[in-house]
Amino acid sequence: MTHAVTQVTQVTPAAIQTWSTDAVPQPQRLDYWIGAICEGFLEMDVTSSQARTFGATLESVPLGPLGVNRVRGTAQDVYRTRRAIAHSRSNYYYLLCKTDSPWVVVQEDRSARMLPGDVVLVDSRRCYAFHFLQSADTISIELPTAWVESWLPDAGDLVAQRIDGRTGWGGVLGSFAQQLSPEVAAKPPLPPALLTDQLGGLLSLAFGQPVAMPDQGGRAELRRRVLDATRERHAEPGLTAAAVARELGISERSLHRCVADGATTFATALTGFRMQVAQRMLADARFDRLSVAEIGSRVGLADASHFVRQCRRHLGRTPGELRRLR
Repeated sequence: MTHAVTQVTQVTPAAIQTWSTDAVPQPQRLDYWIGAICEGFLEMDVTSSQARTFGATLESVPLGPLGVNRVRGTAQDVYRTRRAIAHSRSNYYYLLCKTDSPWVVVQEDRSARMLPGDVVLVDSRRCYAFHFLQSADTISIELPTAWVESWLPDAGDLVAQRIDGRTGWGGVLGSFAQQLSPEVAAKPPLPPALLTDQLGGLLSLAFGQPVAMPDQGGRAELRRRVLDATRERHAEPGLTAAAVARELGISERSLHRCVADGATTFATALTGFRMQVAQRMLADARFDRLSVAEIGSRVGLADASHFVRQCRRHLGRTPGELRRLR
């Protein structure tokens, strides 16, 4: 019998790129900031009623195909104009979440007053304005247009729509977005593909778009097949929803939709299967010859410290404690 050997490579944390108005004298800070956001995001204009005391920072880091950005700074008004759009080589959707104070978003003829924790989607191919009335402190996630439109068939109809960040799936999406800080994206706690899958699934759930699905029996059967395949492949490091969808001959979006129909997500289900097997192995003295790291590797978690954190979070104790208490 031939055994496949998985090579584990050390993931180097991504560098966080930072722009700060502290780099220039006070009279030049607003002009510097306009250049910074044009470089870090897209071409935009900025005005501020506090120009004399203006200050701001932008931190940016990639996460798979996405970009995670955090803006901190003085009250300001940001404008994406037709001229700026005409000069842009690339365009994106942006998912924004601000937690400290209300603000206003406008996209073409739509506007929404956003409360702390709310989430909103905007499209850089269309004019928009952000009115940060007290501060600009915001998490802004840059999303490729094709990626968004693979999750949201009618994404263009959803821009500038306030998603309540305190209830339902909007609350889950808002909490998830707030956790995606540049520091987390630079050294992600899960493979980037899993985190981006999770974000895509939560976008679909939060916007609640109707999607053609099989009948009730068909949905249950498809969900069973997805979960069975995920359970069977849980030990593969870096297993993604896309890989399971390919195996089953369905779209990735269909996979996430049918799993969500069972009130869960792919990432949650995968972690649950891994923790079930880990708990069983840690409770069985026959596996004591294996180190904690080896058990983690057997359930698809090659990083021993990550395996310990997952056990503590989902099983309530570290692997060593679970062994001692059996």
